[in-house]
Amino acid sequence: MVQLSTPQPARQANPTIKAQALAYLIFERPDLAAAEKFLTDFGLRIALRDSDALYFRGTGSAPFCYVVRHAEQARFVGMGFRVASRADLEKLATLPGASVIRPLTAPGGGEVVSLTDPAGFTVEAVFGQTAVEALPHRQPLPANQTDQLPRINATQRPPHAPAEIIKLGHAVIEVADFQKVCAWYTGHLGLIPSDVQVLPDGAPIVTFMRLNLGDTPADHHTLAIAQGFMNTYNHSAYEVVDVDALGMGQRILREQGYRHAWGIGRHILGSQLFDYWNDPWSCKHEHYCDGDMFTAERPTGIHPVSAEAMAQWGPAMPRTFTAPKMNRAALRALWHSLRHSPDVTLRKLITLKRLFG
Repeated sequence: MVQLSTPQPARQANPTIKAQALAYLIFERPDLAAAEKFLTDFGLRIALRDSDALYFRGTGSAPFCYVVRHAEQARFVGMGFRVASRADLEKLATLPGASVIRPLTAPGGGEVVSLTDPAGFTVEAVFGQTAVEALPHRQPLPANQTDQLPRINATQRPPHAPAEIIKLGHAVIEVADFQKVCAWYTGHLGLIPSDVQVLPDGAPIVTFMRLNLGDTPADHHTLAIAQGFMNTYNHSAYEVVDVDALGMGQRILREQGYRHAWGIGRHILGSQLFDYWNDPWSCKHEHYCDGDMFTAERPTGIHPVSAEAMAQWGPAMPRTFTAPKMNRAALRALWHSLRHSPDVTLRKLITLKRLFG
């Protein structure tokens, strides 16, 4: 059993509120047409198009799950979480730096409070959105097994079309102040660490956090936080119906000339079947299916971190998958974090480089 030498991310007994869902992600892009083409090829559908923003949805009842705003520079802005009541909004509105409660001018309406997490990402808490009618999508294809043969005198022919995205599943961010950011999400949104990956000395380096929905099963992780030397987006993930959707989604995206990041394979923590693709700004987007579901009673698991710990099978994780993009801004962030962040040390960075190449 791995022994922790520093405090691990831990569930909080009395969080400010308990978030109910990851509602949407917010991006800025200089080219809305290029963003729309990638996201529709990836399998999202337009919910609303206005002069300076695009809203996308899956086939589920969420009015939107992804918004792209026009801006000069491409960046990840943050994310929205659905909360259980207006009283939850009122609690969050009392936190330092929080906005007042205001109308949400987006598909579905409702009210929103804007917060900023310790890494500088925007976090919007939303209540009162109106659900939309779910869109039809194909059912998982029946698979013949050795002892179960549901498909007799019938063939498998998944449609040659983008993978139908059902819902937004999770987001992954990298942060410098790992402990502080983890404590913010567990303390204010009530997220529960499902699994924590640690370095050989026991220092926590990645945490996979799920929603606390009590006895209702929740996805293994809705937000994952990884130790880095700068605050940045790593990837986001979107659920599809089955492995044929992963495979056909890969074929469509290859035909359209997009850059593949990693897959197809099966993760260890979370167990998802996965396939990752880069958008035109080299931001990773994941198709997944067959993920683990945990209730609140499931305890946190502790595991050694390594490249091999990322997947049970599939292609080896490319070194480029975790390598930071080094430029002047990244070098400034590295220098700043080494001087000011309690969680960033040269020894830790050397260990990560050795583990992931």
